[in-house]
Amino acid sequence: MDPVELGRRLRARRTALGRTVAPVAADAGLSVPYVANLENGRGNPTVAALDRLAEALGTRLVITLADPSAEEGAPAPPPSLVEFAGGRRFRRQAALLAESLGEEAGVVRAMLADALAAVAAALRRDDLHEGDWQRLLDALVLILAHPSD
Repeated sequence: MDPVELGRRLRARRTALGRTVAPVAADAGLSVPYVANLENGRGNPTVAALDRLAEALGTRLVITLADPSAEEGAPAPPPSLVEFAGGRRFRRQAALLAESLGEEAGVVRAMLADALAAVAAALRRDDLHEGDWQRLLDALVLILAHPSD
């Protein structure tokens, strides 16, 4: 994975959890500039540092050796989704859904951001805007909060 994509994924996960760089860096035992540089596509992190970051972000590090002709993993979320997931409307809806599901808000934010990214990837659309993300989020919330019998 190239450093820019790694940085996008780290930032997307962090913002989906509603966290800032400082507490994530502290939880991972890394410096704030180090984590910020990684999010900006700079630096050459060790596997140990990535593992600690993954744990601080409530996920796990997965390393695979794949055939070069094999398809890459999930693409980085579009920048517009990263921005949307850090916004007040997204956070408010995720908090309400988390309450109704009895889950932690950060877990639900991450789940929703991952689902939105998957929908965009499946549609092969990386040009969605805030209104598009909001409509998709509304649909996900409706389905999760009110499943049909």
